Amino acid sequence: MSAFRLLTVAAACLTAVAVAARAGGADRSPTPDRGFLSRTYQGADGREVKYVVFVPHDYTPDRPVPAILFLHGAGEAGTDGERQVRVGLGKAIRARESTFPFLVVFPQAQKRRPTVLDTWFPNTAEGGRALAIFEEVRKQYATDPKRLYLTGMSMGGFGTWAMAAAFPDRWAAIAPVCGGGDPACADKVKDLPCWCFHGDKDPLVKVEQSRRMVAALRKIGAEPIYTEYEGVPHNCWDRAYGTDRLYDWLLEHTLK
Repeated sequence: MSAFRLLTVAAACLTAVAVAARAGGADRSPTPDRGFLSRTYQGADGREVKYVVFVPHDYTPDRPVPAILFLHGAGEAGTDGERQVRVGLGKAIRARESTFPFLVVFPQAQKRRPTVLDTWFPNTAEGGRALAIFEEVRKQYATDPKRLYLTGMSMGGFGTWAMAAAFPDRWAAIAPVCGGGDPACADKVKDLPCWCFHGDKDPLVKVEQSRRMVAALRKIGAEPIYTEYEGVPHNCWDRAYGTDRLYDWLLEHTLK
C-alpha cells in the first residue's frame, strides 16, 4: 500500500477512534483545533495579515506531520484571508479533508507587484512574509523537518521555482503548477525532486515556460516529472491537485 494511502487510512482510523472515545466519555480533554483555521500573522513592523492553516484531522502533538507551503495565483491576492483556500490545493483538500495527512499553510499576498510574476519571490515583501508565516506555524505545530514541501499555481508557480532556487535545501520536493522560472537557475534545483504541471493551451502563462525549465533540468542530468495536459487552458490546477498520486509522490521524498 502506498505511503499516501497508509497515512490516509491511519488518519481515518484515528479520527474514528477519537470520535468514539469522546462519545463514550472516555476522553474529555481538549483537543487541538483541526481543519481549515483562520489565523493572523504580525510582522516585525507590527502589521497584521490574515492567513489560513489546514491541520490534519488526526493531528496530535506527539506525531510530527509533513507540511506544505502553498502559494496562490494572482486572482487570490487581497486582504480577506480566505480567497487563497477556495481554489487549487484548498479545493483539493476539501474533497479529501478527513484523511488529508499534510499540514498546509496558505499565506495571502496582500497585493500583486506590477510584474505579477515576481510577487512571491523570496526577496519581496510577500515572499518573505510567506516564508516567515510558514516558519511560525511550524513552531506552533509538530511538523516533520525532513518532509517540507513547496507548491504553487500560476503566480505561485513562478514563486515556487524562485523559492526553490533560493533555498533548495529547505524543501524535500516541489510541485510548480502552470508557472515558470529562470532556466539559468536550473543547476540550483537539479537535486530537488520536482513534479511540474501545465496545460498546453494556457493563454496566460504559456506552456513554454514550464517546457523550458524542464528541458534545462534534464539537460544537466536532473529527472523532473512533467505532466502536460492536452487541450487544457490556464486552469490545470484542478487536475494537478486532484491527482492523488501527487501526494503519495511527495511523501516518497524526504530531506537527507
